[in-house]
Amino acid sequence: MATTTGARDADIARAAAAIADPSRARVLSALLEGRALPASVLATEAGVSASTVSGHLAKLLEAGVVRVERHGRHRYYSLTGPAVGEALEALARIAPPLPVTSLRQSGHAHALRRARTCYDHVAGALGVALLAALLERGVLEGGDGQFHPEAAEGDRLSAPGNDTTYRLTEPGRAALAAFGVDTDGLVAGRRPLIRYCVDWTEQRHHLAGALGAALTDRLFALDWIRRGGRRRVVHLTDAGRTGLERTFGVVLDS
Repeated sequence: MATTTGARDADIARAAAAIADPSRARVLSALLEGRALPASVLATEAGVSASTVSGHLAKLLEAGVVRVERHGRHRYYSLTGPAVGEALEALARIAPPLPVTSLRQSGHAHALRRARTCYDHVAGALGVALLAALLERGVLEGGDGQFHPEAAEGDRLSAPGNDTTYRLTEPGRAALAAFGVDTDGLVAGRRPLIRYCVDWTEQRHHLAGALGAALTDRLFALDWIRRGGRRRVVHLTDAGRTGLERTFGVVLDS
C-alpha cells in the first residue's frame, strides 16, 4: 500500500479504488483475521466464482494491500501488514452499517462484539477486558484503558490509538514470561511492542502491537480461544474463561 515518503504524496485514490468494490471489501474483511487464505475460501466469503475472485485478487495485489505466498500447488493470500488492517478498521468507523436481514446476521454481529480478531489481536469485549486486567494487575501502566472523546486529540473509534502511551512493567515482563510470552524477543522485532486500538464496539482500548499479537497467539495455542465459523469471530472456551480469570483476573459476563 502506498505510503508518504519525503515530499511525495500518498496515492490514496489508488488504494481506495482497489477496495471500492463490495466483493473486494468482503475479501479484505475475511483477511482481517490475520490468516492467509486460499482463493477458493475467499471466493466463498465474497460470494463470487473462482474466476471472478482471481480478478479481484489481482487488483488487490497490484494495489499492494494483499500479498500471496505459494505453498506447493496452492496460493495463499493475506494482508500486507497491520497498517492495512488498521485502515480497514478506520473505514468501518465512518461506513454506514450493512442492513441486518436475518437472525444469522444478527447473531454474527453479536459474536463480533463479544470477541473477534482485529487483524492479529483480540478485540471486542474480550479484548478490552484483557487490557483492563493487565492494567489492574500492573502488567502494563500508563493509561486507564478508557476512550475519553472529550479529551481526545488523535484517538478515534475503530482506529489505532496515539493519545496514550502504555508501558510494560518489570513485574509484568516476568508475569508474561511465566505465561509463555517472551517479551524480550518481541522487543527485538521491527514492530512496536505495545500499541492499542480504540475498539469500535466497546469504545474502550484493546491491546495491539507485537505484544497484543503474541498474547493472542498464546491464547490460541492454549485453546483458551478458538476461531468461530464466521469470519473474525473467536469463542472463549471454558478452559480459557477459567485460565484468564486465574492468570490475569479477566472476568466476562456469561
